[in-house]
Amino acid sequence: MGFALLGSLGSFVSVRDSHHWNVRFQSFTLKERFVVGFNLAKNYRAYKKFGRVSLCKIEFVDFEERTSPNEVRKEIEQCYELIHRLGRGVVYLGSSRMGPGHPHYSQTLELAREAIFTAWQIANLLDCSTWTGAGPGLMDAAIKGAQEAGKAVGGFKIGKEAGEWTTSKFHPYLPSETYLTCRFFSARKHGLVDAVVRSSSSDKTAVVALPGGVGTLDEMFEILALIQLERIGSELPVPFIVMNYDSFYAKLLDFLDDCEDWGTVSKGEVSSLWKICNTNSDALAYLAEFYDLPFLDEQKHGTEARSEKRT
Repeated sequence: MGFALLGSLGSFVSVRDSHHWNVRFQSFTLKERFVVGFNLAKNYRAYKKFGRVSLCKIEFVDFEERTSPNEVRKEIEQCYELIHRLGRGVVYLGSSRMGPGHPHYSQTLELAREAIFTAWQIANLLDCSTWTGAGPGLMDAAIKGAQEAGKAVGGFKIGKEAGEWTTSKFHPYLPSETYLTCRFFSARKHGLVDAVVRSSSSDKTAVVALPGGVGTLDEMFEILALIQLERIGSELPVPFIVMNYDSFYAKLLDFLDDCEDWGTVSKGEVSSLWKICNTNSDALAYLAEFYDLPFLDEQKHGTEARSEKRT
């Protein structure tokens, strides 16, 4: 006995039953429908009441790939290989929704350029790659800021980004050998974490959390928890900077203060794990101090002057 289901691409069809079946997929263009055929046993009627067909609106994926740990492991290995090839460095976390018209976009562009490449600031000692989620918005600003300095840029893209709802696997201008389009968020997170690991004093890395939404907060607190529990895999401490542009994270910080009052975190525990910076100049000065780099007063004033001019 057999039957077929019709559905639009972008939907996920699953059949749960206690019997084995053969699945046939037939797809056409993105605007057309696909056919999923199931060939069931002849005695299907005897246990069909236990079967269930569900249809939910998620991206169409391959069953075996999603259920195989080998596929996830393979993608994590690809992330590590890319990092090994381009080198560890500064990882930027940030919103994919804040585009070129948003004021935080230009601030991020300035930060990415100065924090990695400006002489006598962070550039000389953080002579390293820039890593992002290779998406739009503030991640794109960090990429462009690094590219202007001619340094290596790497990314871990995901097939669908908030603010740019597309299933495209390709970045609009990054060379294909510099980024990886991940199918699994777990693999992507492994890559973002490993990109900041410091195994020797010569490694100059950092995490820079820019304004963002649910995805950015997810990445921020996962890395924060790894640092807190000493499970990030880094032999040396990794600087973690939160860019509090225009007091963007003020209410979040107030909530963490409330957590201290409730006793869910210890007094000063979270503040000791990251550095809250209101301006690019604050971030550069902190990194210079962290890595014992010269951060001259005239350079600091120059950064502040550019920020004031931009405002």
